Amino acid sequence: MNARPPFDGPTTPLAQPLAGVVRYDVELVAVGKSYDGAMAVDQISLRIPRASYCCLLGPSGCGKSTTLRMIAGHEPVSSGDILIGDRNVTDAPPSARGTSMMFQNYALFPHMTAVDNVAYSLKVRGAGKVERRGRAREFLDLVRMSDFADRLPAQLSGGQQQRVALARALITRPKVLLLDEPLSALDPFLRDHMRGELKRLQRDLGISFVHVTHSQDEAMALADLMVVMEAGHIRQAGPARDIFERPRTAFVARFIGGHNIVGTPGGRVAVRVDRCRLGSAGDQPGLSGRVCNVEYLGPAVRVSVAVGDGVDAAALISDEVFFAAPVDIGQTVAVVWSENDARALSD
Repeated sequence: MNARPPFDGPTTPLAQPLAGVVRYDVELVAVGKSYDGAMAVDQISLRIPRASYCCLLGPSGCGKSTTLRMIAGHEPVSSGDILIGDRNVTDAPPSARGTSMMFQNYALFPHMTAVDNVAYSLKVRGAGKVERRGRAREFLDLVRMSDFADRLPAQLSGGQQQRVALARALITRPKVLLLDEPLSALDPFLRDHMRGELKRLQRDLGISFVHVTHSQDEAMALADLMVVMEAGHIRQAGPARDIFERPRTAFVARFIGGHNIVGTPGGRVAVRVDRCRLGSAGDQPGLSGRVCNVEYLGPAVRVSVAVGDGVDAAALISDEVFFAAPVDIGQTVAVVWSENDARALSD
């Protein structure tokens, strides 16, 4: 652990912002976390710009939830510093960081109505009943739950409980809202709907959301800044489109999905499956093999081809093109692309 003076106030300045302008809502400076000598998060640095939607994305055990808990103050850091705005909050308690956290299981009090659940944090801070319930109803209205204010959690659907938990997290007016897998318990239809609601709220409120997920589609749909993690490291961070179009490593390309990873004499490259087409065996650049799966996806058809040694390739073709010249499982074809669509990988 870095040697630091004891925390003795809401936050302490780390450095003066340029001309009084704070450019980042969250900054991690060489932040690490170890458990009994094993590194869960390994010296990561990250800047989250003001009023942005950031998704921490990666497989189970990659360190994304640990990183979120360290930002929240629920997990002490082993090394490095955490800034919220221009203030070092590394040793600050959760209540002094200007953050609020929405947990995966929502953690609503079962014996309290929706309005009282939302108002609870104001009650703890000493607000009067009329004031706190009035403000709670304002935030229930923000998440479109005013009609359910007097219901208990057991009387609400999963999506409605999520909205109540979201209102409860927002009522303290945090500078940064932290969300730990907030959509994982919802059915696919509701999950897609709530994605739009989260993005709407983030834009309307003008604060940063930091959202942990293992869903590539979720991160692509929501993130202004997408951070791909593996084994405690940040492998790539940037706008979702940049990461999808220009993955730096084979891990990122595979985890984001939608790419073929191909070995060439000059090293490995990634090629988007929607930039591939079907050709004849031997067409170059391409991979020849037998069709092993055909998936109709509505506007497109995904054709998977087994090319040998456990390697598969795929092409995502418009339904019109596919059905004009369909292929069957077992047929020999080549997955072909343009050299301009191949992106060199660093590993």
